Amino acid sequence: MTARVAADALRDFAGAVFRAAGVGDADARAWAETLVWANLRGVDSHGVLRIPRYLELIGSGAINPRPAMAMRVAAGAIGLLEADRAPGPVAMNRAMDEAIAIARRLHLGWVVARDITHAGAVGHFAVRAAAQGLAGLVMTASGPLMAWPGSRGAVVSTNPIAVAIPAGERPPLLLDMSTAAVALGKVMAAKDAGTPIPEGWGVDGAGRPTTDPAAVATLLPMAGPKGAGLSLMIECLASLAAGNPLLTPSLLGQGPKEGPRMNGLAIAVDVGAFGEAGAFAREVDALAAAVAAAPAGGDAPVMLPGERGGAVMATREREGIALPAGTWTRLEKAAAALGVPMPPRSGGPPARQSG
Repeated sequence: MTARVAADALRDFAGAVFRAAGVGDADARAWAETLVWANLRGVDSHGVLRIPRYLELIGSGAINPRPAMAMRVAAGAIGLLEADRAPGPVAMNRAMDEAIAIARRLHLGWVVARDITHAGAVGHFAVRAAAQGLAGLVMTASGPLMAWPGSRGAVVSTNPIAVAIPAGERPPLLLDMSTAAVALGKVMAAKDAGTPIPEGWGVDGAGRPTTDPAAVATLLPMAGPKGAGLSLMIECLASLAAGNPLLTPSLLGQGPKEGPRMNGLAIAVDVGAFGEAGAFAREVDALAAAVAAAPAGGDAPVMLPGERGGAVMATREREGIALPAGTWTRLEKAAAALGVPMPPRSGGPPARQSG
Protein backbone atom coordinates (compact mmCIF):
# COMPACT_ATOMS: atom_id res chain seq x y z
CA MET A 1 0.00 0.00 0.00
CA THR A 2 1.30 3.45 -0.90
CA ALA A 3 2.00 5.84 1.98
CA ARG A 4 1.46 9.57 1.43
CA VAL A 5 3.53 11.97 3.52
CA ALA A 6 3.57 15.77 3.72
CA ALA A 7 6.81 17.30 2.42
CA ASP A 8 7.64 19.05 5.71
CA ALA A 9 7.11 15.84 7.67
CA LEU A 10 9.27 13.85 5.26
CA ARG A 11 11.99 16.53 5.44
CA ASP A 12 11.94 16.44 9.24
CA PHE A 13 12.08 12.65 9.22
CA ALA A 14 15.03 12.48 6.84
CA GLY A 15 16.93 15.08 8.86
CA ALA A 16 16.25 13.17 12.09
CA VAL A 17 17.53 9.93 10.56
CA PHE A 18 20.75 11.56 9.40
CA ARG A 19 21.30 13.24 12.78
CA ALA A 20 20.78 9.89 14.50
CA ALA A 21 23.44 8.44 12.19
CA GLY A 22 25.96 11.06 13.32
CA VAL A 23 25.53 13.82 10.73
CA GLY A 24 25.75 17.41 12.01
CA ASP A 25 22.48 19.32 12.30
CA ALA A 26 23.03 21.80 9.44
CA ASP A 27 24.37 19.09 7.13
CA ALA A 28 21.48 16.76 8.00
CA ARG A 29 18.98 19.48 7.10
CA ALA A 30 20.74 20.25 3.82
CA TRP A 31 20.87 16.56 2.90
CA ALA A 32 17.20 16.07 3.73
CA GLU A 33 16.24 19.17 1.74
CA THR A 34 17.95 17.84 -1.41
CA LEU A 35 16.25 14.43 -1.16
CA VAL A 36 12.76 15.81 -0.56
CA TRP A 37 13.24 18.39 -3.34
CA ALA A 38 13.74 15.44 -5.69
CA ASN A 39 10.60 13.72 -4.38
CA LEU A 40 8.60 16.91 -4.74
CA ARG A 41 9.62 17.26 -8.38
CA GLY A 42 8.70 13.67 -9.18
CA VAL A 43 12.29 12.40 -9.27
CA ASP A 44 11.60 9.71 -6.67
CA SER A 45 14.63 7.76 -7.84
CA HIS A 46 16.81 10.39 -6.13
CA GLY A 47 14.61 10.96 -3.11
CA VAL A 48 14.23 9.35 0.30
CA LEU A 49 14.32 5.81 -1.10
CA ARG A 50 18.10 6.30 -1.04
CA ILE A 51 18.27 6.75 2.73
CA PRO A 52 18.83 3.08 3.72
CA ARG A 53 21.76 2.82 1.31
CA TYR A 54 23.23 6.09 2.57
CA LEU A 55 23.06 4.75 6.13
CA GLU A 56 24.93 1.62 5.04
CA LEU A 57 27.63 3.81 3.51
CA ILE A 58 27.91 5.88 6.69
CA GLY A 59 28.24 2.65 8.67
CA SER A 60 31.00 1.34 6.40
CA GLY A 61 32.90 4.64 6.48
CA ALA A 62 32.37 5.34 2.79
CA ILE A 63 30.36 8.48 3.67
CA ASN A 64 31.96 10.72 6.28
CA PRO A 65 29.16 12.17 8.47
CA ARG A 66 31.48 14.84 9.91
CA PRO A 67 33.69 15.94 6.98
CA ALA A 68 36.43 18.55 7.23
CA MET A 69 35.88 20.22 3.85
CA ALA A 70 38.39 22.84 2.69
CA MET A 71 39.25 24.82 -0.42
CA ARG A 72 42.66 23.55 -1.57
CA VAL A 73 43.05 25.63 -4.75
CA ALA A 74 41.95 29.19 -5.46
CA ALA A 75 43.37 30.32 -8.81
CA GLY A 76 41.37 33.12 -10.38
CA ALA A 77 38.00 31.69 -11.37
CA ILE A 78 39.10 28.13 -10.53
CA GLY A 79 38.61 26.41 -7.19
CA LEU A 80 39.24 22.91 -5.84
CA LEU A 81 37.19 21.78 -2.85
CA GLU A 82 38.49 18.84 -0.85
CA ALA A 83 35.21 17.27 0.25
CA ASP A 84 36.58 14.57 2.58
CA ARG A 85 33.89 12.03 1.54
CA ALA A 86 31.13 14.39 2.67
CA PRO A 87 27.50 13.55 1.99
CA GLY A 88 27.13 14.50 -1.69
CA PRO A 89 24.48 17.19 -1.25
CA VAL A 90 26.51 18.83 1.52
CA ALA A 91 29.62 18.90 -0.67
CA MET A 92 27.83 20.15 -3.79
CA ASN A 93 26.00 22.87 -1.87
CA ARG A 94 29.40 24.09 -0.68
CA ALA A 95 30.93 23.77 -4.16
CA MET A 96 28.15 25.81 -5.76
CA ASP A 97 28.27 28.43 -3.02
CA GLU A 98 32.01 28.79 -3.63
CA ALA A 99 31.41 29.04 -7.39
CA ILE A 100 28.75 31.71 -6.86
CA ALA A 101 31.09 33.72 -4.62
CA ILE A 102 33.83 33.59 -7.25
CA ALA A 103 31.37 34.55 -10.01
CA ARG A 104 30.32 37.60 -8.02
CA ARG A 105 33.92 38.83 -8.25
CA LEU A 106 35.02 37.52 -11.65
CA HIS A 107 31.72 36.76 -13.49
CA LEU A 108 32.65 33.06 -13.65
CA GLY A 109 33.19 30.50 -10.91
CA TRP A 110 34.39 26.97 -11.68
CA VAL A 111 34.76 24.70 -8.65
CA VAL A 112 35.68 21.01 -8.69
CA ALA A 113 34.80 19.00 -5.59
CA ARG A 114 37.08 16.04 -4.93
CA ASP A 115 36.02 12.92 -3.05
CA ILE A 116 32.31 13.56 -2.61
CA THR A 117 29.67 10.86 -2.29
CA HIS A 118 26.35 10.41 -4.11
CA ALA A 119 24.91 13.88 -4.67
CA GLY A 120 21.32 13.05 -5.57
CA ALA A 121 19.40 15.28 -7.98
CA VAL A 122 22.08 17.65 -9.26
CA GLY A 123 19.50 20.09 -10.60
CA HIS A 124 19.03 21.20 -7.00
CA PHE A 125 22.51 22.75 -6.97
CA ALA A 126 22.19 24.31 -10.42
CA VAL A 127 18.97 26.04 -9.32
CA ARG A 128 20.93 27.43 -6.36
CA ALA A 129 22.82 29.61 -8.84
CA ALA A 130 19.79 30.51 -10.94
CA ALA A 131 18.00 31.76 -7.83
CA GLN A 132 20.73 34.40 -7.61
CA GLY A 133 20.50 35.42 -11.27
CA LEU A 134 23.42 33.27 -12.43
CA ALA A 135 23.49 30.36 -14.85
CA GLY A 136 24.34 27.17 -12.99
CA LEU A 137 25.96 24.03 -14.40
CA VAL A 138 26.55 20.92 -12.30
CA MET A 139 28.06 17.54 -13.16
CA THR A 140 29.11 14.58 -11.05
CA ALA A 141 31.30 11.59 -11.87
CA SER A 142 31.51 8.10 -10.38
CA GLY A 143 32.87 4.65 -11.13
CA PRO A 144 31.70 2.32 -13.92
CA LEU A 145 27.95 1.74 -13.98
CA MET A 146 27.11 1.95 -17.68
CA ALA A 147 28.04 0.04 -20.81
CA TRP A 148 30.18 1.51 -23.59
CA PRO A 149 28.85 0.88 -27.12
CA GLY A 150 30.19 -2.48 -28.22
CA SER A 151 31.30 -3.46 -24.72
CA ARG A 152 29.94 -6.06 -22.34
CA GLY A 153 29.72 -4.81 -18.78
CA ALA A 154 30.20 -1.39 -17.24
CA VAL A 155 32.88 0.93 -18.64
CA VAL A 156 31.72 4.51 -17.95
CA SER A 157 29.30 5.95 -15.40
CA THR A 158 25.81 7.41 -15.51
CA ASN A 159 27.30 10.85 -14.89
CA PRO A 160 24.48 13.39 -14.59
CA ILE A 161 24.52 16.97 -15.85
CA ALA A 162 22.20 19.85 -14.96
CA VAL A 163 21.91 23.36 -16.37
CA ALA A 164 19.75 26.08 -14.80
CA ILE A 165 19.11 29.34 -16.64
CA PRO A 166 17.75 32.35 -14.72
CA ALA A 167 14.74 34.10 -16.20
CA GLY A 168 12.82 37.28 -15.49
CA GLU A 169 9.09 36.81 -14.95
CA ARG A 170 9.05 33.01 -15.10
CA PRO A 171 10.84 30.26 -13.14
CA PRO A 172 14.36 29.31 -14.26
CA LEU A 173 14.76 26.86 -17.11
CA LEU A 174 16.17 23.62 -15.72
CA LEU A 175 17.63 20.69 -17.63
CA ASP A 176 18.57 17.82 -15.29
CA MET A 177 19.52 14.58 -16.99
CA SER A 178 21.56 11.44 -16.74
CA THR A 179 23.94 10.34 -19.46
CA ALA A 180 22.33 6.90 -19.19
CA ALA A 181 19.07 5.90 -20.82
CA VAL A 182 17.70 6.14 -17.28
CA ALA A 183 19.07 6.90 -13.82
CA LEU A 184 19.94 3.88 -11.68
CA GLY A 185 17.52 5.19 -9.06
CA LYS A 186 14.62 4.66 -11.46
CA VAL A 187 15.54 0.99 -11.67
CA MET A 188 15.63 0.96 -7.85
CA ALA A 189 12.22 2.66 -7.75
CA ALA A 190 10.75 0.05 -10.13
CA LYS A 191 12.16 -2.70 -7.95
CA ASP A 192 10.53 -1.13 -4.88
CA ALA A 193 7.23 -0.79 -6.72
CA GLY A 194 7.40 -4.33 -8.13
CA THR A 195 6.97 -3.13 -11.70
CA PRO A 196 8.89 -4.07 -14.87
CA ILE A 197 11.12 -1.57 -16.64
CA PRO A 198 11.05 -0.66 -20.35
CA GLU A 199 13.40 -2.31 -22.79
CA GLY A 200 16.55 -0.31 -23.42
CA TRP A 201 17.18 0.68 -19.79
CA GLY A 202 19.67 -2.03 -18.88
CA VAL A 203 21.16 -5.47 -19.41
CA ASP A 204 21.71 -8.41 -17.10
CA GLY A 205 25.00 -9.98 -16.05
CA ALA A 206 25.32 -11.79 -19.37
CA GLY A 207 24.78 -8.59 -21.36
CA ARG A 208 21.23 -9.51 -22.39
CA PRO A 209 18.42 -6.91 -22.45
CA THR A 210 16.06 -7.27 -19.50
CA THR A 211 12.81 -5.72 -18.25
CA ASP A 212 13.29 -7.13 -14.73
CA PRO A 213 14.69 -4.34 -12.50
CA ALA A 214 16.15 -6.94 -10.11
CA ALA A 215 18.17 -8.47 -12.96
CA VAL A 216 19.80 -5.24 -14.20
CA ALA A 217 23.58 -5.47 -13.89
CA THR A 218 24.57 -2.61 -16.19
CA LEU A 219 22.71 0.43 -17.48
CA LEU A 220 22.72 1.47 -21.13
CA PRO A 221 23.84 4.92 -22.34
CA MET A 222 21.42 7.57 -23.54
CA ALA A 223 21.49 7.73 -27.35
CA GLY A 224 24.28 5.15 -27.53
CA PRO A 225 27.68 6.71 -28.24
CA LYS A 226 26.39 10.22 -27.47
CA GLY A 227 25.55 9.43 -23.86
CA ALA A 228 28.66 7.33 -23.39
CA GLY A 229 30.89 10.02 -24.88
CA LEU A 230 29.34 12.75 -22.73
CA SER A 231 29.91 10.63 -19.63
CA LEU A 232 33.58 10.22 -20.55
CA MET A 233 33.99 14.00 -20.95
CA ILE A 234 32.45 14.59 -17.51
CA GLU A 235 34.99 12.16 -16.03
CA CYS A 236 37.72 14.32 -17.56
CA LEU A 237 36.30 17.60 -16.24
CA ALA A 238 35.20 16.44 -12.78
CA SER A 239 37.67 13.68 -11.92
CA LEU A 240 40.89 14.06 -13.89
CA ALA A 241 40.91 17.81 -13.18
CA ALA A 242 40.60 16.98 -9.47
CA GLY A 243 43.52 14.56 -9.61
CA ASN A 244 41.11 11.84 -8.55
CA PRO A 245 40.45 9.52 -11.53
CA LEU A 246 37.62 7.06 -11.05
CA LEU A 247 37.29 5.07 -14.28
CA THR A 248 40.93 4.26 -15.00
CA PRO A 249 41.67 2.50 -11.67
CA SER A 250 38.45 0.50 -11.87
CA LEU A 251 38.98 -0.55 -15.49
CA LEU A 252 42.54 -1.61 -14.67
CA GLY A 253 41.30 -3.70 -11.75
CA GLN A 254 42.73 -1.47 -9.06
CA GLY A 255 39.37 -0.36 -7.66
CA PRO A 256 38.68 2.52 -5.26
CA LYS A 257 40.80 3.00 -2.16
CA GLU A 258 37.82 2.96 0.20
CA GLY A 259 34.17 2.66 -0.73
CA PRO A 260 32.50 4.30 -3.71
CA ARG A 261 34.24 7.55 -4.63
CA MET A 262 32.85 10.44 -6.65
CA ASN A 263 33.74 13.93 -7.78
CA GLY A 264 31.62 16.93 -8.69
CA LEU A 265 31.79 20.13 -10.72
CA ALA A 266 29.84 23.31 -9.98
CA ILE A 267 29.93 26.26 -12.39
CA ALA A 268 28.28 29.64 -11.91
CA VAL A 269 28.19 32.17 -14.77
CA ASP A 270 27.19 35.83 -14.55
CA VAL A 271 25.33 35.79 -17.87
CA GLY A 272 24.09 39.32 -17.24
CA ALA A 273 27.64 40.62 -17.66
CA PHE A 274 27.36 40.18 -21.45
CA GLY A 275 24.99 43.12 -21.88
CA GLU A 276 22.77 45.63 -20.16
CA ALA A 277 21.19 44.76 -16.84
CA GLY A 278 18.10 42.60 -17.22
CA ALA A 279 18.51 42.02 -20.96
CA PHE A 280 19.40 38.33 -20.64
CA ALA A 281 16.47 37.57 -18.34
CA ARG A 282 14.06 39.31 -20.74
CA GLU A 283 15.40 37.28 -23.67
CA VAL A 284 14.97 34.05 -21.70
CA ASP A 285 11.36 34.98 -21.00
CA ALA A 286 10.80 35.76 -24.69
CA LEU A 287 12.37 32.49 -25.81
CA ALA A 288 10.32 30.49 -23.33
CA ALA A 289 7.12 32.19 -24.47
CA ALA A 290 7.93 31.50 -28.13
CA VAL A 291 8.59 27.82 -27.49
CA ALA A 292 5.47 27.48 -25.34
CA ALA A 293 3.39 29.01 -28.14
CA ALA A 294 4.51 26.37 -30.67
CA PRO A 295 1.58 24.29 -31.99
CA ALA A 296 1.21 21.01 -30.12
CA GLY A 297 1.79 17.93 -32.24
CA GLY A 298 -0.28 15.57 -30.12
CA ASP A 299 -2.15 15.21 -26.85
CA ALA A 300 0.82 16.22 -24.69
CA PRO A 301 1.26 19.95 -24.02
CA VAL A 302 4.37 21.85 -25.10
CA MET A 303 6.53 22.13 -21.97
CA LEU A 304 9.86 23.80 -21.28
CA PRO A 305 12.75 22.27 -19.31
CA GLY A 306 11.81 22.21 -15.64
CA GLU A 307 8.07 22.82 -16.13
CA ARG A 308 7.01 19.20 -15.62
CA GLY A 309 8.91 19.06 -12.34
CA GLY A 310 7.47 22.40 -11.28
CA ALA A 311 3.92 21.19 -11.92
CA VAL A 312 4.52 17.96 -9.99
CA MET A 313 6.01 20.00 -7.13
CA ALA A 314 2.90 22.17 -6.89
CA THR A 315 0.71 19.07 -6.67
CA ARG A 316 2.87 17.24 -4.16
CA GLU A 317 3.27 20.28 -1.93
CA ARG A 318 -0.51 20.36 -1.77
CA GLU A 319 -1.31 16.63 -1.63
CA GLY A 320 1.81 15.08 -0.12
CA ILE A 321 4.47 12.73 -1.47
CA ALA A 322 3.49 9.15 -2.28
CA LEU A 323 5.97 6.49 -1.16
CA PRO A 324 5.66 2.94 -2.55
CA ALA A 325 5.19 0.13 -0.03
CA GLY A 326 8.71 -1.17 -0.67
CA THR A 327 10.26 2.23 0.04
CA TRP A 328 8.16 2.71 3.18
CA THR A 329 9.14 -0.73 4.51
CA ARG A 330 12.86 -0.14 3.98
CA LEU A 331 12.66 3.31 5.59
CA GLU A 332 10.73 1.85 8.52
CA LYS A 333 13.42 -0.76 9.11
CA ALA A 334 16.22 1.80 8.89
CA ALA A 335 14.42 4.23 11.21
CA ALA A 336 13.70 1.51 13.78
CA ALA A 337 17.41 0.66 13.99
CA LEU A 338 18.13 4.30 14.89
CA GLY A 339 15.13 4.83 17.17
CA VAL A 340 13.59 7.44 14.86
CA PRO A 341 9.77 7.54 14.52
CA MET A 342 8.30 7.30 11.04
CA PRO A 343 6.56 10.41 9.69
CA PRO A 344 2.75 10.56 9.93
CA ARG A 345 0.92 9.53 6.80
CA SER A 346 -1.54 12.03 5.38
CA GLY A 347 -4.91 11.06 3.94
CA GLY A 348 -4.96 7.69 5.67
CA PRO A 349 -4.46 5.88 8.99
CA PRO A 350 -1.49 6.93 11.17
CA ALA A 351 1.77 5.21 10.40
CA ARG A 352 3.29 2.71 12.80
CA GLN A 353 5.99 4.24 14.98
CA SER A 354 9.47 2.75 14.90
CA GLY A 355 11.69 2.32 17.93
